[in-house]
This record gives sequence, structure tokens and C-alpha cells, in this order.
Amino acid sequence: MSTENEGTAVPQAPSAPPVPVASPATPSQQPAAGPGQPSEATPTQAATDQQPQQPHQSAYGTPPGSDAQPAPATAPSPAAPHAAWPPPPPPGTPAYGDGGSGAGTGWGAPYAPQPTPKKPGRGGLVAAVLVAALVAGGLGGGIGYQLAKGNDDSGSTTVSASTSGGDVKRDPGTVAGVAAKALPSTVTIEAESTNGEGGTGTGFVFDKQGHIVTNNHVVADAVDGGKLTATFPDGRKYDAEVVGHAQGYDVAVIKLKNAPSNLKPLTLGDSDKVAVGDSTIAIGAPFGLSNTVTTGIISAKNRPVASSDGTGSQASYMSALQTDASINPGNSGGPLLDAQGNVIGINSAIQSTGSGGLGSGQSGSIGLGFAIPINQAKYVAQQLIKTGKPVYAKIGASVSLEESTGGAKITDQGAGGAASVEPGGPAAQAGLKPGDVITKLDDHVIDSGPTLIGEIWTHQPGDKVTITYERAGKTHTVDLTLGSRTGDS
Repeated sequence: MSTENEGTAVPQAPSAPPVPVASPATPSQQPAAGPGQPSEATPTQAATDQQPQQPHQSAYGTPPGSDAQPAPATAPSPAAPHAAWPPPPPPGTPAYGDGGSGAGTGWGAPYAPQPTPKKPGRGGLVAAVLVAALVAGGLGGGIGYQLAKGNDDSGSTTVSASTSGGDVKRDPGTVAGVAAKALPSTVTIEAESTNGEGGTGTGFVFDKQGHIVTNNHVVADAVDGGKLTATFPDGRKYDAEVVGHAQGYDVAVIKLKNAPSNLKPLTLGDSDKVAVGDSTIAIGAPFGLSNTVTTGIISAKNRPVASSDGTGSQASYMSALQTDASINPGNSGGPLLDAQGNVIGINSAIQSTGSGGLGSGQSGSIGLGFAIPINQAKYVAQQLIKTGKPVYAKIGASVSLEESTGGAKITDQGAGGAASVEPGGPAAQAGLKPGDVITKLDDHVIDSGPTLIGEIWTHQPGDKVTITYERAGKTHTVDLTLGSRTGDS
């Protein structure tokens, strides 16, 4: 399933209904550009002008420039997919949202920060609220005067009602209790490129050293010499720098400069133990409205989501948690909490069908949000803090990204004329060949290339998995050990 990040439209993914990936956008902030260079991303809702994607994608973990042996020097077959790393976005994959409006036809709209050169929308909203308040006040005053005047001749007296309703106690397990504890450890992130473009997203405190976890597409604008700031709910604002970012995973880690000593990292939960129906709480800055809390439930698990930054570059893939908690542009990178306040995911994408409100031109929530499971995000964040580069698991084979429901087909040719099955790689050692169609990875049904990529990336290099595939009409099963690839290029 492909999704669009905040503000970007996404074509339907091969396996599941299209899922929009969402990207953070703030009326007062300039739009945050999508991930630097996702290789195989599907167009997001907002990325309507995105260039068409290649029908095939490089094997999960077999990007161009890998150690795969080049195929014989023969001209690439016209039907062979053009593999590149990361894999090109499957047809219709949503972009991370670049602030542009687009038809929400695909599953998932990337949460791309919404462009806001002059901080549009908020003033108008405030003005409208003030006018409404004044009108209501005027009506109330007029009615009160008439009632008072009518009572003048009656000699009746007025008895004041008590204004005290008693002390309000909020238990730690209530939504209010969870929000009160989690909000101080979330930040609103503003990313700005060297040319002044940018956007707004969200992040949360990962450790006491000042590391903040967020989405790659939230900070992409600030990666190459741009400006990055993080603001806490109490108004404290810090400059920050990008420690590392993973376009394929859509995860990034930034670090506060001169971080305070009293940081309180949010507690990480176990996303593998999450069940459909569990309560969820999302925190973010939808359309720039910082420190917004919304609630919902886990609607589904293991949703295959593919999204891009809307530039036609690299794609991001995830086996996402689906929630109906309201998520909009600007929520990207924020924590998805369980009922106890533990982080179970990173809000990253939405499926949307209409343009956004507050004059943003971006799509809004229709109750279909997607989050990166925290177990995967934690592993990625630790790698980025340690080395600054992401490490991806791979099988060493290129698969097609064409929409289908039959499985992930190993292509006849890899990227740049290289072999579609990496010589000596995990797939080759397991006996997989071009033309084989992978239908299951362990117990997870694989209905497309993007679905396979998302499932592989939930694992770590060295993990042993069972692959079920079809060849010449017969079903086969084989075990293999996943290899590794470092970096996004």
C-alpha cells in the first residue's frame, strides 16, 4: 500500500488500499521538504507534478552501487525494471508532502511541511474567533439587559449560583494525565533550507543527551546547511543539528545545541505487542498548531506504506501501525502513544481526500493515519546516533514495484544492467532466481514489491527468515539470512 505524507497524494499500493504518507506543515512555518532522496517513492497527494516512477525497483537492500556483480554487458531489456537504491517508488506512491495540494487518491499522503512564506492562516483564524466572541458577547449583553429591565418593576431578587464545581482530579491513566506527562518531552521542529524554504513538524526527546527523534522528511530541508530549531511547549527554543537521517526508513535524529540538563525522554513501548483496538494518543503540530493532542485506536497493523518526498527521488517503506487518531500536516515525527503514555510509533503519513483547512491548501485527516512502529524506529535511531548512517537489511534481489496482488516478482534485470539476484548474496545462496514470485516472508503475506521491502526492513541484518515463493506454478519454501547495506545511496 502506498501512502502520502502530510500534504502529498499517493497512488494505491499493490497489496493494500493506498495509504497516504503525511508530512508536517505549519501555516506559520515554511513547508518542510520531504526526505532528501527517496529512491522509490510513490507520488504523494500533494506531489501531483512529481515525475513518473520506474515500474520496477531494486531489490530490497540491493541499491545501485552495492557490491552486486554487474550482469553481462548486454543492453537492458525494455521490460526490465530500472532498479536504483533505494528502490523507485511503486506506481502511485505518495510523496512526503511538499505543501502543494493534490488529489488524495492514493493510500497515504506524506506529511510534507506546508510552505508558509508569510505564516498564513493563523491570523485569520484568530480574527474569526474574536469576531465570534464579540458577537456572542453582544447578544448575551443585550439579552441580559432586557431581562434585567423587565425585572425592574417586579421587585424580584437574583440569587447567584455557586461557581465552584469542586476540585478536578485527573488520574495518571487518563488522556489528560498522559498528555500532561508527555507534552513537556515533545518539540515543534522548524526546518529551513539555505534558500529559505522549509516547514514544521514534530519530534520527541529520545535521551538525556539532547537527541530528538523525528521523520526524515521533517528535517530534509535543513540537512545541507539549513537552519533547524526545536521549541518546547513552555516556549524554550533551541538550535539543533541533524545527527543522521534515513530516507528509506523515514527516520531522523537531531540534537539540541546547549541542551538543558533536565530533559525527560519518553518511555518507549513494544510495538510488537500492540493489538487492534488499543487506545492511541497522538501529539503534534497540525498545520502549525503546536502541542495538539488527539486520540483514537489502533485500526490495523502491518499496513504496507510507501511514500516519497514528492520530488520523484527515493522512497520510504514501512509496515505501519494504522490509527484513526486525527493526524494532519505538522504531526509528522510526533509520538503515537498507548494508553499508558509509552511511545509505540512515529506519526508519519495519512490517507486524505480533500484540501486542508486554515488556507493551507494541504489535505487533512479522514481518520487514516500511519505510524512507523517504535521497535523499528528505535533500532534506526540508535544506528544513526552511533554512526550517523542507516543500516538496512536486504535479501540481495531486485523486485518489481508494479501494482499486483500476486506477490513480489524478482525482476529479470537489476539496476544499471546489474544482475537482479546479487551474486553470493542471501537470495542467491537460498537458490532464488529471476522470475520467482515471493508470496510470504515468515507468516506475513507478500502481495507486492513495496510490501516485501517494508517487511524486510522490520528486521535487522543477520536475522533468519523463511521465504515462500512460486516458480513454474509450484510453491517452494526456503530459509535465508538477511544481509546488510549501509547508507541511502
